[in-house]
This record gives sequence, C-alpha cells and structure tokens, in this order.
Amino acid sequence: MEKTLPVLHIGDLIVSPPIIQGGMGVRVSRSGLAAAVANEGCVGVIAGVGLGKFENLPRAEYESVNSDALRTEIRKAKSMSKGIIGVNLMVALSNYEPLITTAVEEEVDLIISGAGLPMELPKYVKKRSIKLVPIVSSARAFKIICNKWKRNFKRLPDAVIVEGSKAGGHIGYDFQDVIEGKTASLEELIVDIMKIAKEFVPEIPVIAAGGIFDGKDVAHFLKLGAAGVQMGTRFVCTDECDVHENFKKAYLDAGKDDFVIIKSPVGLPGRVIKNKFVEGILSGKTTPKACNYRCLKTCNPKTAPYCIAKALTNAAEGNLDEGYVFAGSNAYRCNEIIPVKKLIQDIVAETLEYM
Repeated sequence: MEKTLPVLHIGDLIVSPPIIQGGMGVRVSRSGLAAAVANEGCVGVIAGVGLGKFENLPRAEYESVNSDALRTEIRKAKSMSKGIIGVNLMVALSNYEPLITTAVEEEVDLIISGAGLPMELPKYVKKRSIKLVPIVSSARAFKIICNKWKRNFKRLPDAVIVEGSKAGGHIGYDFQDVIEGKTASLEELIVDIMKIAKEFVPEIPVIAAGGIFDGKDVAHFLKLGAAGVQMGTRFVCTDECDVHENFKKAYLDAGKDDFVIIKSPVGLPGRVIKNKFVEGILSGKTTPKACNYRCLKTCNPKTAPYCIAKALTNAAEGNLDEGYVFAGSNAYRCNEIIPVKKLIQDIVAETLEYM
C-alpha cells in the first residue's frame, strides 16, 4: 500500500500535506506566496505587520493604511486560491486589534498570533468558523492561554504552534539563554506541550516550528507526535515569495557562519544574516530617532538604537545596506529559488522516505 502523510485537522479545516507556511514580516509573505501554498493543500499565511506603505505617514494614518493593505492582500490571496488562507498577527503590534477586525471582516480561515501571549484574541473573533492558533515557546505559556480562553471565552485554541529557538525573526526566549544555547530543544517542548494538549476533548493539534528545513525534519516531528509543522525559511526562496530578489539572494549567499543573534528594539532576540547594517548595530552604532507611528507596543523610540520597522521595510524592498534580513538557523542551506509547487512536492517526497 502506498504511504501517505497524516492529515492535519484544525477544526473542520483539512490540511494535506500537514504544512503551515510561516507568516514572515515585514512584506515577505503576502498574497502571492500564501495563495501558491494554499493551492498545494497547505496553509498559506499572510503576515499582517507593516503591509501598508506607512513609512512616511503620520501616526493618524498608520492604522488605516495597514488595515487597508491587509484587506487587499487577503482579497488577492482568496482570488488566486480556493485553499486555506490565514493571517499572522503579532500581539506586540500597536494596531493589533484593528488588524484582527479586518481579518475577521474578510473571513480568513485562521488567525495565528504570537510575539506575546494572545490572551484576549477570542474577544475579537466571535465567528467560530475562524480558527485561532497561538504561537508559544513554553508549556507554561500554552497552559495560561488555554485556562484564560476557557474561563473567559468558553473557547480553546483550535491548534497551537510551538516555536523553538532555531526560528527566524523574533524568538520568544531570553536573549542570554539563546546566545548560550540554554533554551529547551523543540523536541522537549513538543513532548511537554502535547501532554497538555491531550487533556482536552477534542485534543488540540500541536504544530512544530523553528528550524524545520526538509522532509527528514518533518518526518522526525510527525513521528514524535506533532500533528503538523510550520516552515518559514524554505518559502523565502520560492518564485512566488513576494519579497524583493535582493532579500532572497541574501539567503542564497549566506554561509553557515553568517548568522547572528541580535537584541531587537522590541526587546526580544532575533536571528539575522550578517551584513554592514548588522555590523553597525553590533558595534553600537545608532541612527537618529524619528518615529511617526510607534508600530510596536514594546518599542520606546526614545531609547531604541534604531527603527526596526524601517530596517525591515528597507530589506523587504531590496535595500539591504539600510536594513537586515531575518532568517531561520538553516537558511544557509537554501541554494536555489524554485516554484512553491516543486518545493512542497520535494518536502513531501523526502518526508515519506523517512516515515
């Protein structure tokens, strides 16, 4: 009998192959990538942070321009795909609630939320058809969310994404622990969180994320008991990824030693590819403060050494001299840009070899 991969069930959503494409901001994963991934049966995800051209606008326009941009991207993705489209919205965003409202109005299939604990998320999403998926980095965080949602909203997460310290972008761990390699392994986290997930009926699907690169990795976590995986880094080097070609080229050109953990103005560690801009940050160079929008609740423009929003938008638009590229720990293994369809076919074939 021909081997097939297990199907990921998130409520009544059927994800096959059991892969969620990671939401990558700023302006990295948009409608083009999300639709292409959804068309292959996986979950395509639009990252809601910084989608609008907000850089030179006053704070009063920041919310509306980003909400309008998210609405446009969701509609575009839906027009290009009949598959599952989700959005990733960071709790740390100052416009978190307006973005959730927009996603609900546009009836996305699911909302993924991390960079902080999404304690109040169900309050803004009354529609049970929209699945809610928190991202956590500890069993304790998952338990707190479950207890709060159950008590206050009579609702539980429809799935949970467990993100380890090998992930790209902001990492939900103490900076020093990441630097010194003192964080729990993703395997340990998955096992701990599955114990909690199994206490509920129906059982909450646990999705592994952070550093998952190929089919061997996918098979490893499926055999460990994860219901599916989330992958971000691999999807950057695809034809359909919406980011500038210079951004993709940074992945292709990176060697194993070209990655560094920086302390982001957000207050979290972040894994980036070394470049001139990053070297400036590491040497203590600061850039003048001129923040019109205060996009992150946790960022204080008066003390921030530079504006992360500008750094990330610059990189997404291809200006890597004035920004940096977030990447997962295995990004150096990317060596070609291929269509999403081929990438997913290759990952599935590799996974089946190791199952």
